[in-house]
Amino acid sequence: MTRLRLAIVGAGPAGIYAADILLKAEREFDVSIDLFDQLPAPYGLVRYGVAPDHPRIKGIITALREVLDRGDIRIFGNVRFGTDITLDDLKRHYNAVIFATGAVRDADLDIPGMELEGSYGAADFVSWYDGHPDYPRTWPLDAQSVAVIGNGNVALDVSRILAKHPEDLLPTEIPDNVYEGLTASPVTDVHVFGRRGPTSVKFTPLELRELGELRDVDMILYDEDFDYDDHAREVIAGNKQVLVIDRVLQQWRQREVGQASRRLHLHFYARPTELVDDGTGRVGAIRYERTAPDGQGGVYGTGEIREIPVQAVYRAVGYFGSPLPGVPFDKRHGVIPNHEGQVLHAKDNTQIYGVYATGWIKRGPVGLIGHTKSDAMETVSHLINDLGNWWTPADPSEEAIVALLNERGVEYTNLDGWHNLDAHEQALGAARGRARIKVVPRDEMVRASNRPAPSSD
Repeated sequence: MTRLRLAIVGAGPAGIYAADILLKAEREFDVSIDLFDQLPAPYGLVRYGVAPDHPRIKGIITALREVLDRGDIRIFGNVRFGTDITLDDLKRHYNAVIFATGAVRDADLDIPGMELEGSYGAADFVSWYDGHPDYPRTWPLDAQSVAVIGNGNVALDVSRILAKHPEDLLPTEIPDNVYEGLTASPVTDVHVFGRRGPTSVKFTPLELRELGELRDVDMILYDEDFDYDDHAREVIAGNKQVLVIDRVLQQWRQREVGQASRRLHLHFYARPTELVDDGTGRVGAIRYERTAPDGQGGVYGTGEIREIPVQAVYRAVGYFGSPLPGVPFDKRHGVIPNHEGQVLHAKDNTQIYGVYATGWIKRGPVGLIGHTKSDAMETVSHLINDLGNWWTPADPSEEAIVALLNERGVEYTNLDGWHNLDAHEQALGAARGRARIKVVPRDEMVRASNRPAPSSD
């Protein structure tokens, strides 16, 4: 029987879902799958891109863990594509590869002043507070008033973490260095800016509700943003999600404010136009243009410019993919060029046989984690149908890639190693009355993963 040796680069939800779907698919060949990830631990954006106080994420991790724990997928962590293994290596040892590397960089926002000190990308901040091993241990939290640009879930995550009292994060897996950094923060006000109105936001009702549950934080809304036009009223009446969001916002408008030590301001119809230098090269204020609804769901600029003093700005206007060595890349959209997951040559859009993509590196950073499943199904379907055009590897044995990594001195981790690290993090938490404390330094992660198993004597 024909046998497919498949490499998947990226062990986040996109890669794990693709592996699971292929193993369960109707096919006329055997399958052997190896997952590679540059991080020592799996789960990608679920572990390193979602705020630690999202309990529902634990359910996603449980589902991903069940897939890996079946034992029919090998995982090689702490392996960098392009350095530790290359596309040529994969061609020698596999029939095909699926790239599921996601999108982890911040999209650019082209307004004056973005280069000032105190101007940050939300993705970098998320990586810091999620304990990503490749980011600094410290973060400059020295601003009393902060601006967050964006009206999506990431903007709300960043705003919530900035405004939330750090002790309320202790039930989570927040790393010690992050807790210490947030504890020292002098923040009193967080301002969130969106260029359109309340009925055009991109966040989900659940994310919004979580904001309103923050202890000792007033939600500040502005009446001028709720003078709805006919189009906005029609959207509320015709879309259940928008209806729920509007109800939450209207409830907040009725709250009494003024007693909390921190405030979270939501500014709608506010298009940032400039970050203002305080005279020392640092952010001193944010300028924005007041917009107005155009009656069709869009907005237009009114020409009215306003300014709010802030000492830090976080842009949360989207993620962007990163190029991979030897793999085509669309610099404009931040994705691997593809047709339904089949990777294409950048010059002539012809298919590159044996190379596939799934997840955000395939379609761009849109959609929730659950959308990745249908995305992976499409890619896997083409992979199965392309059987006649797979690579013919020189050495497809499962031992070959292990020997290659050992020969190159790659200190890789495996599934047993992840179990070791998982248990170690839980033990660190148990000693402090917490569920888990995430290990941050890469060398400590690898050391905990690869420690010898306890003796049974």
